[in-house]
Order: sequence, then C-alpha cells, then structure tokens
Amino acid sequence: MADTKREIERKYEATEDTRLPDLTRAAGVGRVAPRGRTELDAVYWDTADLRLAADSLTLRRRTGGDDEGWHVKFPVALGVRDEIHEPLSDTLPPSLAALLRSRVRQAEIAPVVRLLSSRDVHHLLADDGTLLAEVSVDTVLAERLAGEGSGTSAAWTEIEVELADDGDPAVLDAVEKRLRKAGIRPAQSASKLARALGETTPERDGGKPGKDAPQTAGDHVLAYVREQIATIVRLDPAVRRDLPDSVHKMRVATRRLRSAFKTHRKILDREVTDPLGAELKWLAAELGLDRDQEVLDERIGSRVEALPAPLTLGPVRGRLRAWSAARRTGSRRRIIDVLDGQRYLDLLDALDALSAEPPLRPAARKAPGKALPRAVLKDYEKLARRMDHALEHPPGPERDTAMHEARKAAKRARYAGESARPALGKPAKRFAKRVKAVQTVLGDHQDSVVAREALRTLAIQAHAAGETAFTWGLLYGQEEAVAEARERELPEVWARASDPVLRADLKH
Repeated sequence: MADTKREIERKYEATEDTRLPDLTRAAGVGRVAPRGRTELDAVYWDTADLRLAADSLTLRRRTGGDDEGWHVKFPVALGVRDEIHEPLSDTLPPSLAALLRSRVRQAEIAPVVRLLSSRDVHHLLADDGTLLAEVSVDTVLAERLAGEGSGTSAAWTEIEVELADDGDPAVLDAVEKRLRKAGIRPAQSASKLARALGETTPERDGGKPGKDAPQTAGDHVLAYVREQIATIVRLDPAVRRDLPDSVHKMRVATRRLRSAFKTHRKILDREVTDPLGAELKWLAAELGLDRDQEVLDERIGSRVEALPAPLTLGPVRGRLRAWSAARRTGSRRRIIDVLDGQRYLDLLDALDALSAEPPLRPAARKAPGKALPRAVLKDYEKLARRMDHALEHPPGPERDTAMHEARKAAKRARYAGESARPALGKPAKRFAKRVKAVQTVLGDHQDSVVAREALRTLAIQAHAAGETAFTWGLLYGQEEAVAEARERELPEVWARASDPVLRADLKH
C-alpha cells in the first residue's frame, strides 16, 4: 500500500563553494548532526507534452537513499507537497498510475529527465535531540532524455531545508534568516525537475508567449469554464485518495460547469454544451450517491447528540447507524470505478476539446458589460418566477416542492453572478452574495424536508420493532420548527436579493 507524507521544504541557490553557516544560531536549533553523503539516481516520467510538469506534478523512480522507489508529488501550497511513495519496481505501480489518470488519459508516459544528485545531509536537532529539519546540499547533474533539448545536460548546486514530520514551520523561518545573512538566497525554481526542464529546453525567439487578458464576453466565459474543467481534473486524485471534502468540491465543480453552459447559451453553442451538460449531470449524480446520505446522517446525528439523556429513549443511536448503513451504496468503490471508466475519461476528453476549440456564438464577441449582465439577469428572472410561485403557496407539501425548485434556480443565479464577477466586479459580487443567502435559507428548508421524511421512516421502523418512537417524533418536531423559521425568514432575505438597485448596478 502506498505511503503518503506531507513534504514542507524550501530551496536555496548555491555553488560548489557555498558553505552552510552555523545553523545552531537559528532559533530552536541545539546542534547540527552530519549524516554523510548519499548518491541518488532519479528518473522523472511524463507525457510527451509534459502534462504532469504543466500542473507542477512530479512522477519519479529513484534509487539510493532511505526512500528509494516510485514517488508522485502533488502541490498543496507554496513549498508544500504531498508525496506518495510505492516500493521500487521495474514498472509504474497501478496505484500511482490511477492518481495520474485524469491528466495522462490514454497518453504514454516515459522518462523525460534523469537527475543524479550527490546529497550531503545534516540533521538539525533540538536540545533534547528531537529532529527539527533536514538540510541537504545537493550537487545535481540533469540530463534531458526526451523532447526538446533531448541529450543536453545541466548542472547546479542547491540547498534544501525540509521540515521534520509534525515540525514547527517557525524552524524554516529561523533557518532561512541565517541563510540569508550568509548571502544564500531562495531558489528561482520550485523543484529540481522544473529547473532541469527550464535549463535543457532551447529558448525560442521572442520568449514564452504571455496570456492575453480577457477582453470579450466569450473570453470571460471561457476563463470560467476552463477553471471548472481544471478543478475537476485537479480533484480527481484527491477523490481517489479519499481526502476530506474532495467529493463535494468535485461535485460542485461539475454543477458550476453545467450551470455555466445553461447560463451562457448565447455565447457557447448548445449543440455542443447540452450533451456535455448531460454527462456532467451523470457525474454529479454518481459523486452524490453517498454524499447526500452523509449530510443527512450528520444532521440527524447532531440533533440526537444534542438531546438530554432523559429524552433519548430506546436504541436511538443503534437504529440510526443501522438505517444509514442500509441506505449507503458502498459508493467509495463505485466512485473509483466511475473515475476508472471510459465514460468519465471520454467526458474529460470532450471538455478538453471544448476548451481547445470553443463553440463560440456571435454574442461571444460582444463586450462583457453588455452580454454578461443580460445572461445573469435572465437567470434572476427565472428565480423570481419560482420565488413568487413558492411564496404564494400556504405551508405544506406543494410549498416544499416549490421552495426546492426555487433553491435550484437560486443556485444557478448565484453561479451566474460568480462567473460574471471577474468582468463586472463588485455589482456581480454583491448580487451573488445576496442570492447565495436566499439559496442558504432554501437549502436549510429542503434539508429539513428530507430529514423529516427520514425521521418518519425511522419512527415507523422503531414502532414496528416494538421500540418507542418518542425520540424520533421529538426530532421531527424540531425539524418542523426549523422549516417554519426558514419560511418566516425567506421573504426578508428575498427582498434584499430582489432589490432593483442590485440589478441596475449589474448593467452599469
């Protein structure tokens, strides 16, 4: 099974003549323990068009050192990466290949760079001997194995300071202070691979082309669409690793993208986006199989835990666990099967094709100040109709259904405002914020509707088993009170979101 560690490190420029300063003068460092020199041989793999490097991912097979084997590194933040390790083998382990599938797809991966590093290691220890950080002076020889610059090489020396597991990042600040005083500056490249690729790729006349700032309405819509596509691809490995909230975030990205296709149908051709929207709906449904049950479990479970003991009658917690287990689909395995399936890979390819050759309509050439407010306000008008329909109903099942439909319209209007924010600025931000408040009230109301149905089922099951249904009825009453509170709150929240000034600002 793959091992995962959080790597927090900083890199610094050096030369063969660079000497480490006295790091015992860094705050918290008691002594420096030399650990000797290690010879490392690492081969980095990628696609021919360097898809992994483009996303700051690294895949390597390394021999030498304590952790020789296969490694995949995912960026988390500046200087922070998650490193996933599998034992040394001749071929890429399937577990690592799966983590790269959303980027690689059907493309072949092969060696692109070889790095030979002679590493002089020092451990920074606290007074009590606790390991604080590892400092390495690396003499590196890089050889380009494929692509532009194949056969060329580069050499350099650098210093790495890696925080120990569960270490205090303040140690890195203290060490950097000492290094800077010695004239040692942070490295320009984020990784050895990035530097190797940069120094072995031939320069082209005119340098690298820069990205043009969005000008037209189509430019802004495409920027938003591409952002959501990139988010889906980026979250794929996180979902596979079962990282917290990753499924929810990926599901939201699919919904944002599908909503953008609907909102901006005057800009992107529906003949292309409608089939993609249907596939995104399928993906969101697959991702949500257990997510909705998880949310419901948390809602009911928190209410059970908040009850005083005298009001918790019968095997309430046990029945809740059994009911939840029976409703879960085992979707952890199902989600992985979906991500490994051809239908999902075909969807990613189709989204890439749309991004590369967008099906723009004539309205895409218009100024964003004209086309985008019109699209946002059209979604608002749909929301307004559904809100009027919901508010005219007396409390009851029909009103519950109408409020649920209004919730979906509010979500789409909110996403529309968010997609227009880069072009329209504060008016779009205010609009999205007010509509989000409406969505929140409607969402809590709908969650209460779902919870009440679940509590009614639990009460029936308890009664049939000869248990008291008292606690389930009590919780049902609490959820009724929540729904009534949201219904009372809704008109005021909607009034703020439907302020004519808010809509007028979008047009200016």
